[in-house]
Amino acid sequence: MSDFTMATDADGVALITWDVADKAMNVLSMEALHALDGLIDDALANDAVKGIVITSGKDSFAAGMDLNVLARMRDDAGDEPARGLFEGIMKLHAALRKIELAGMDPKTQKGGKPIAAALPGTALGIGLEIPLACHRIFARPDPKAKIGLPEIMVGIFPGAGGTTRMVRKMGAMAASPFLLEGKLVDPAKAKSAGIIDEVADDPVAAARDWVLSVKDSDIVKPWDAKGYKMPGGTPYHPAGFMTFVGASAMVNGKTQGVYPAAKALLSAVYEGAMVPFDTALRIEARWFVNVLMNPSSSAMIRSLFINKGALEKGAVRPADVADQRVKKVGILGAGMMGAGIALVSAQAGIDVVLLDQKQEAADRGKAYAADYMDKGIARKKATPEKKDALLSRIHATTDYAALQGCDLIVEAVFEDPKIKAEVTQHVESVIPEDCIFATNTSTLPITDLARASKRPEQYIGIHFFSPVEKMALVEIIRGKQTSDRAVAKALDFVRQIRKTPIVVNDARFFYANRCIIPYLNEGMRMVAEGVTPALIENAAKMVGMPLGPLQLVDETSIDLGAKIARATKAAMGDAYPDGAVDEVIFWMEGQDRLGRKSKAGFYTYDDKGKRQGLWDGLAAQYPGVADQPTLTEVQHRLLFAQVLEAVRALEDGVLMDIREGDVGAILGWGFAPWSGGPFSWLDIIGTPYAAERCDQLEAAYGARFACPALLREMAEKGQSFYGRFGGEAEEAA
Repeated sequence: MSDFTMATDADGVALITWDVADKAMNVLSMEALHALDGLIDDALANDAVKGIVITSGKDSFAAGMDLNVLARMRDDAGDEPARGLFEGIMKLHAALRKIELAGMDPKTQKGGKPIAAALPGTALGIGLEIPLACHRIFARPDPKAKIGLPEIMVGIFPGAGGTTRMVRKMGAMAASPFLLEGKLVDPAKAKSAGIIDEVADDPVAAARDWVLSVKDSDIVKPWDAKGYKMPGGTPYHPAGFMTFVGASAMVNGKTQGVYPAAKALLSAVYEGAMVPFDTALRIEARWFVNVLMNPSSSAMIRSLFINKGALEKGAVRPADVADQRVKKVGILGAGMMGAGIALVSAQAGIDVVLLDQKQEAADRGKAYAADYMDKGIARKKATPEKKDALLSRIHATTDYAALQGCDLIVEAVFEDPKIKAEVTQHVESVIPEDCIFATNTSTLPITDLARASKRPEQYIGIHFFSPVEKMALVEIIRGKQTSDRAVAKALDFVRQIRKTPIVVNDARFFYANRCIIPYLNEGMRMVAEGVTPALIENAAKMVGMPLGPLQLVDETSIDLGAKIARATKAAMGDAYPDGAVDEVIFWMEGQDRLGRKSKAGFYTYDDKGKRQGLWDGLAAQYPGVADQPTLTEVQHRLLFAQVLEAVRALEDGVLMDIREGDVGAILGWGFAPWSGGPFSWLDIIGTPYAAERCDQLEAAYGARFACPALLREMAEKGQSFYGRFGGEAEEAA
């Protein structure tokens, strides 16, 4: 059965319905594109057809394009993939341009047939690019529906005419949030922004009435009409000039030049604005191919779209365990972390028992959810009714008996094994025997903590990142005795609260902190060596890290870093490798510069806690050396400090799937998203070069940069990580 079908009514309106079988949302395949193009040809050639309405047989219009379309374009061209992509994309442009011109006489611009799009719900990516080629867009007023072009978020940009049409329709300034930021809006806001034309309770009926009443001039797009002027001006118009200069500065400021899609998009817009529309489409296609051929874009698509989606759908969930969705969760500890977990759980419709030692503390934890909803109401993203419903699901208490009936416990008390053991034993005397017990910890080994439990097979680690409501990643840690049911329970819970999970085996620091800490330490180590702090911080940002290592230490708190250092040293004894780092962090602690929370750290802060700049006292204590390292040298030290730990985590069996390693790194601590993650970055630079660079760094800076045996073996064999471990993810990319 075709994804597109057509039926013509007695009034001559052809209704083309898009409905992909066995899919919750429509996605465009190569076969579907050919089917749509054929139906448009049939309707335009049929004299009985007066107009066309394109709609969906689902509650949404479309979620985007099947990535296999691009893969087939590339692969069918053999050793000329760029040519295959360009020709394939130009065929897509031709199909949409056919809709836009609708059979009209090219000279008189008369005789065409009106084509309208009727959107029942969400329209994303190609799901909006097809409507943009139509003559009028109608949408149902669904506040939950999302309309937009989110491609930039996964390393590409709208390449089926969406970039060119949005700019010609709205102007570069108005279109920029939707193109450069991937902003999504509901139908009402999409109409206000000028993306769609009408909001109607029955968009198909409204579209049908419109196509039966329009004149020839109503279906000529503004950019095809004589005398068209781009809203806001072209690059050489006085107003447009300022827009494009500002856009270039903004893009470079935000991306530091490491995200190829943003630069390519801006180039396509700039160059396309100065030429006729059809030439602009060719320019867009060329820049789109340029991005698709960039290994960064392939890596981002693989990690942030394919792999992230697979993990969220249960790619690593034990297959033989029944549905473990949580009905009632008990959260122990109502501090910032516990309050955040309570909030996201209640948002997911789960009944929550929020327990603390004192009622005031429990109430403050519940108030955190109330404050969050109040902010949402102020921004018109929530309603008082939704706030009341959410708060009704959170029961703040000091009574352990309230935990009866819980099927999941999430313990979020202090990072102290003794306190966690006491709480575990107290709770297990109350909860059902089949209740899963999860501890929220960032560093403490789960197997050790599970010794306090009567049921260690039901004990698991769940590492939330702060703030819980904003951070997308949850790290699930499997202890030595943790059962598959406990893992399935944790995964199903994370899916309920709409987070992305990774599952790792137990070891000190697990996966995320195992990689983050060397990044922080390398930054502080360079301070001690006399590397200029500004060079360290800017080098990190210029290679795509969201925060420099010194700023990140300030955000997480210096006294916490000192505490972790002492605990790690006590655990490792003579094998402890970070004495040079301790010199810096203990000195900062002694100066009462504890980070942002104390308004004094590696950076200075104003009275409101706003960061001002790097603290001058660093230079006095650790004067800069005359011979500063190169930018690349600093960047390699910061990146290799992280990626080598990722490889060692894979070697040690802590990390079981490189997809989780890449997705977890990007979502957990912001590892250079343009790279696709640590393993993708190693594949981009190549394992032979990575091993060679390890040898150079080890010779210059020490054993922490020693090449792991796995990386050495792969370098000698010329293997890539996704070639060896990636499986389906590599094929999809």
